[in-house]
Amino acid sequence: MRGMGLAGKYPDMFDAYEAPYEVAELTIDICVCTYRRPSIEDTLRSLDRQTLPDGVSARAIVIDNDETPSARDRVEAIAANLSMPVKYIHAPANNISIARNAGLDAATAQWIAFIDDDEVAEPDWLASLLQMARVNSLDAVFGPAIAVYPETAPNWMRQQDYHSNVPVRRGGVVQTGHTCNALMRASSPIVKGQRFLIEKGKTGGEDTEFFFRLWYAGAKFGISEAAIVHEAVDPKRLDSEWIRQRKFRSGMSFGYHSLTTRNTVTLTITVLASLAKIVFCYAMASIFFWSTQKRNFWAMRGIFHRGWLASAFSTKEPELY
Repeated sequence: MRGMGLAGKYPDMFDAYEAPYEVAELTIDICVCTYRRPSIEDTLRSLDRQTLPDGVSARAIVIDNDETPSARDRVEAIAANLSMPVKYIHAPANNISIARNAGLDAATAQWIAFIDDDEVAEPDWLASLLQMARVNSLDAVFGPAIAVYPETAPNWMRQQDYHSNVPVRRGGVVQTGHTCNALMRASSPIVKGQRFLIEKGKTGGEDTEFFFRLWYAGAKFGISEAAIVHEAVDPKRLDSEWIRQRKFRSGMSFGYHSLTTRNTVTLTITVLASLAKIVFCYAMASIFFWSTQKRNFWAMRGIFHRGWLASAFSTKEPELY
């Protein structure tokens, strides 16, 4: 059950602007969380260009996570020139889980999609996600977010493509995903009523945890390689320290959930294996000291496993936002 939700608790956060929403045979609400990014305009334009099947309609829900409703004027101005209806919500402040939950509370469609405010979707993005989900009776489906690097990006970073976000299968199974490119069946009993953890809203990894939780509850996931969005890499993220933090946090996110299925014996074995992986990765980084690309590749893998190991000892996740 959705219960009271954020709208009931904080009524002043909602209904700043909403364009008309025509109900079709099948409806999709696209949640776009934003925080002081002018690129939200390009995101909304790309959503307006979606080629949807007959009988399918979509609406964009923009959730502004700033302390003040800084995106309101920008969103209202661009929405006035779009054919797709747009709903604006102010859901403060500076915690992405609060914004994502506000979007879930406001969504009324049969399907709920997520895309980031610095991404541009291909015209067949939403149709590709929907087709994959419906044909395979999935609870959620994920697509790739392809990084678009500026000319100033180092070659080693481009070659390893650290900023793209591509969903993966582990042992042939999709266990989790990311909200940069996702579609969920809102009517699924496993999905209904679930929310993002507020305590992860400043550390990141809230979407990984969310979808892991659904998977453990029995949700069925899939991947649509054709459902592509493009993300322009912020120059501030062209930094090895940013990548190191992201890898460490990613390791912690995966570690927390892989540990839930292990007993004391298997946990001990897994921790020892993780230690061995860390030693191996850093040894390989040392061997390839002469190659920036290979050295960083192995060093980043080692940092990922360090994050995984940190989760085994309940290390507090660093706040990144």
